[in-house]
Amino acid sequence: MTTIACIDDLREVSKRRVPKAFFDYIGAGSYGEETLRANREDMQKIKLRQRVLVDMATRDLSTTIVGQKSKLPFGLAPVAMVGMQHGDGEILAARAALEAGIPYTLSTMSINSIEDIAEATKKPFWFQLYVMRDRGFIRELVKRAENANCSALVLTVDLQVLGQRHCDIRNGLSVPPQLKLHTLAEMAMKPRWLASVIGGKRWTFGNLAGHVKGMENVKSLSAWTATQFDQALNWKDIEWIKSIWPRKLIIKGILDVEDARLATRSGADAIVVSNHGGRQLDGTASSISMLPKIADAVGSNIEVMFDGGIRTGADLTRALALGAKFCLIGRAYAWAVGAGGQEGCAKAIDILAKELDTTMALCGVTTIKGITRNVIDGDTIPANCALKPVAAAVKKPAAKKAAAKISKKR
Repeated sequence: MTTIACIDDLREVSKRRVPKAFFDYIGAGSYGEETLRANREDMQKIKLRQRVLVDMATRDLSTTIVGQKSKLPFGLAPVAMVGMQHGDGEILAARAALEAGIPYTLSTMSINSIEDIAEATKKPFWFQLYVMRDRGFIRELVKRAENANCSALVLTVDLQVLGQRHCDIRNGLSVPPQLKLHTLAEMAMKPRWLASVIGGKRWTFGNLAGHVKGMENVKSLSAWTATQFDQALNWKDIEWIKSIWPRKLIIKGILDVEDARLATRSGADAIVVSNHGGRQLDGTASSISMLPKIADAVGSNIEVMFDGGIRTGADLTRALALGAKFCLIGRAYAWAVGAGGQEGCAKAIDILAKELDTTMALCGVTTIKGITRNVIDGDTIPANCALKPVAAAVKKPAAKKAAAKISKKR
C-alpha cells in the first residue's frame, strides 16, 4: 500500500481506487451538508490543554463498554455497503476490528450477511437494526443476530425517512452498479476494486435479499427505505424490541437532551450521541456540540457513546473528555477498507490508536478514565456546547472553605 500517515491519506487512496458513486456515498452529507461540515468545524474549535512533567511511562488505552472489554475506547460504527468499497468489505472490517480487540458493528444494509460475518470471524460482534414495517421479518432478523452470537443490538432511530444525498441521485447509486456505458467504463478503470468485488461473496444486500417478499432484487437504500422502513416507530416499540432481544441494547441517533432522558427511561443499556454523520437532518447541531449537554443530563444512569466527525486521536480525546465513554468511527474505516481491504482497516485502527496514545501523553493522562473535561481548554469551547469546565466547578468549594477559614481567624 502507498505510504500512509493519517486517515486523510487513506481517504485519498480510496478516492483513486473506488468508483465515484460508492466513494461519494461514504463521504456525502444530506442536502447542503451544513451539519456534515459542522461536525468537523465544531470538533476542531475545541482545544486541548498541553501538560508537562507528568509520569507517562505507562499508559492504558483499554476500557469497558456495555459490559464488554475493549482494548481501545472506540469501535467500528455500522456503515451501509462497505462491501461495495472492497469485495467482502464487511468481513474484512470485522476481522480487522476483532483482531484489534475492539467491537465491530454490522449494518442492516450490509453487503455481507450476519451469517457471513459469524462464519468468517467466529467471534461476537454487534448488529445494527433498522425497524421495518414487516415485524415478522424484524423478529427473524433479530433472531439471526442472536444465533450469530451478536453481543449487542444497535437500534438506529434517526432514519425512519431518508435524508437526501444529492450525489447519490446524480451518480445513480445502485447495488450492484447499473451496467451502463459510463459505469462500465469507470469500473474498467478500477481493476483492483473490480477484481475484489467480483471475487466477493455477494453483490447485493446480504441481510435482505431472499428474506423479504417482493424485495429479492432490491438495489438501492432509498428504495428500501421508502417502501419498508417503519415511520410509525416510537418509544413504545422499544419495549417490544427488548422483549425479543435478550442481550445489550444500544440506541443510536440521540441528539436531544429530552430524547436522551427518554432513552434512559426505556431501559436501553447505552445511547450513541449522533446525527448520522450529517446524513439525515441538515441544519441540525453537530454531534460534539450536543455531547456534553446530553452527558450532563443523563449522568451515570446510562452509558454514553459518540460518533460524528472523528478523524484523529485528538478528536477521540475531545469526545471522551466531553462525556463519551466510548466512540464509534465510520467514514475513517470505510475509506480505509476502500484503500486496502483488511490491511487498510487495520491501518486506520492503528493510526487512531497511536494518535490517541500520543495525545493522552501530551495532555498528561495515562488512562481512558483520566480523560475528563480537565484536558479541555475551557476558553475554546464553542458557545453552543454550553459547557462549564470541571476546573471552574471545583474551585467554588475550595473558595468557600478558604473564606470560612479567613472568617474564623477574624
